[in-house]
Amino acid sequence: MKKESKMWRDNLRGIFYIALKDIKTYYFKPPAVSWGIVFPITWILAFYLRNPGSFEELVPGLIAMTILFSTTAAEAVVINFELRLGSLERLLLAPISLSAVLLGKVLGGVIFGFAMTTVVTIGSIIVLGLHPNFIYLILIIIPSLLVFSSLGALLCVLVKEVFEAQTLLNLPRFLMIFLSGVVYPVSKMPLVLRYLSYVLPLTYTVDGLKFSFSDSSNKTILPYALILIGFFLIFIFPAVKLLSKKFE
Repeated sequence: MKKESKMWRDNLRGIFYIALKDIKTYYFKPPAVSWGIVFPITWILAFYLRNPGSFEELVPGLIAMTILFSTTAAEAVVINFELRLGSLERLLLAPISLSAVLLGKVLGGVIFGFAMTTVVTIGSIIVLGLHPNFIYLILIIIPSLLVFSSLGALLCVLVKEVFEAQTLLNLPRFLMIFLSGVVYPVSKMPLVLRYLSYVLPLTYTVDGLKFSFSDSSNKTILPYALILIGFFLIFIFPAVKLLSKKFE
């Protein structure tokens, strides 16, 4: 019992310090910040200027894009670069499991994504005078951060090189932008694309955020949160399995 308790403490401590090290080393650098926050804002502004309307309707998509791009902004460097250098192998010399190492990497993306998303969300609320349900926002944002950080980790462990990971990450990111209701309502899409959109996690993030900014009080946001947690589990377990194969 004491041995298991010590193992849990070692793993939790390892997850925290790995995330802290990644944040100091890779995140909060100009490339990561620009990819995580400037790109989503520029993208949304481009659509708004092309078809000026109610900017408030684009806020959920802006926040969703910030979550998506900020969590995956440095995943390729954090995982693939360290795999190539052998840094991850050195981490395993410590009393820490492989799954804890990967969770530390995921947590780094979550923390960075949370910081970027908080800036965009609070800025949008203040500038536009919005009145969201903050509990609902938290229930959507936190699982979404976990989902897309773990998705980035999964895709990165599929390949060896940083450039391969960056290319692979761009495919689902841009696919989700166009099919998840970020700039174009899912309800107006052709039926086939509508079905496809609901196998993409960003769709539930966008829908949940829209619900958080609406005046509806007769529905619950828990289904969105639970579905996102399900996506997180779907992504994180294969990521751990694939990473373990790299050390066999």
